[in-house]
Amino acid sequence: MPQLSTEQARAYWRRNLALMAKLLVIWFAVSFGCGILFVEQLNQIQLGGYKLGFWFAQQGSIYVFVLLIFYYSRRMAALDREFGVDEE
Repeated sequence: MPQLSTEQARAYWRRNLALMAKLLVIWFAVSFGCGILFVEQLNQIQLGGYKLGFWFAQQGSIYVFVLLIFYYSRRMAALDREFGVDEE
């Protein structure tokens, strides 16, 4: 694996942390916001016979979390290729 300069390594980790922060904000908004804060408004909508607020609290936030994991994996693979530290 090629060595990065100190400046390149900092840029790599800065972009990695920025991506993680954005994804954590999305996860928080979905799990806390949709499952707790906006549950009454979302419960006005039905999804598969269940109230949408209940669905987000029980299933939706988990699905979003799994999608965020796949998105993070793809974005980090692209970032690794960009900085030349991919494993291929």
